[in-house]
Amino acid sequence: MSRNLPKKIVLIAFFAVVCAIVLVPFYAIALGSFKPGKELVRNGLNLSFDLSVMSFDNFSFLFTGDHSYFTWFFNSVLLTVVQVALTLFVSSFVAYGFAAYEFKGKNFLFICVLLIMMVPFEILLLPLYKLTYDLGLMNSYSAIILPGLANAATVFFFRQYLRSIPNEIITAGRVDGASEYGIYFRLILPVMKPAFAAMGILNGMNSWNNLLWPFMVLSDENKYTLPIGLKTLLTPYGNNYDLLIVGSFFSILPIFALFVAFQKYFIDGMTAGSVKG
Repeated sequence: MSRNLPKKIVLIAFFAVVCAIVLVPFYAIALGSFKPGKELVRNGLNLSFDLSVMSFDNFSFLFTGDHSYFTWFFNSVLLTVVQVALTLFVSSFVAYGFAAYEFKGKNFLFICVLLIMMVPFEILLLPLYKLTYDLGLMNSYSAIILPGLANAATVFFFRQYLRSIPNEIITAGRVDGASEYGIYFRLILPVMKPAFAAMGILNGMNSWNNLLWPFMVLSDENKYTLPIGLKTLLTPYGNNYDLLIVGSFFSILPIFALFVAFQKYFIDGMTAGSVKG
C-alpha cells in the first residue's frame, strides 16, 4: 500500500493540473459574461476579477433584449436531438450487420468504412453541396441530417463494441424463435446502452458545435443554429460582444449537462469495446 502511495499522489497532482488547465477557458468566459462588450474589446478575455466593471446587464439583455438567440438555441436543440437519435439508430443497424452476419464483400465494405473515416470533410464539401442542391434540399434541416446518418466513426465504434458481446446471445435468440429484428431490439439494444451513451455524447457535441456545413446550406435566419447565429453577431459594421459572450457561455451548458448525466455510461462505453478486438 505504501509503495503505491507516491504513484497515486503524482497521478492526483498531474490530473489536478490538467483539470485546472482545462477549466481556465471556462472560468475566463464565465467572468467575461459579466463584463460589458467595451471591456472585452479593450482587454479581451482575461482572468481578472474586477467588480467595478462586472454586472448582470448581459444576462438581462439575453433574456429580455430584442434578438433571436433563443430561436437559434431551440433550433440547435431540435436539430441535435433528431440528428443524434437517427445517427445512432442507423449506425447501430449497420454495425450490427458487420458484427453479426457473414456475407460476400463484408471485409471490403468495412475497409471502405475505415477509409471514409480518414477523408477530411472539407474534401467532400463541394460534391456534397452540389448533390444537396440537385436534390432540392437547400435551406432545410434534411440537408444537415441526411449526410451523416451512417457516421463512419460511429459505425466503427459500434461494430467493435458488438464484437465484445458473446455470439451466444444471438444464437440463443434464434433458438428461441426470435426474428432478426426481435434479436436486435430485445437482446442487443439493452446491452448497447453504454455504447449509445458514449456515441450520443460525441455525436451530440459534433452536432451542437457544427458550423461549416449548416452555414453553407441554411439561408433563412429563422432556421439558423446557435453557432451560425453567434457568428452573425460579428460583422464588419459592428460587433455585439455583449450578447456573444453571454450567449457563448450559455451554449456550453447543454453539452456539459449531457456529459454529467451520462458520464458513467460514457466511460463504460469507451472501454468496453477493447475487451475483444
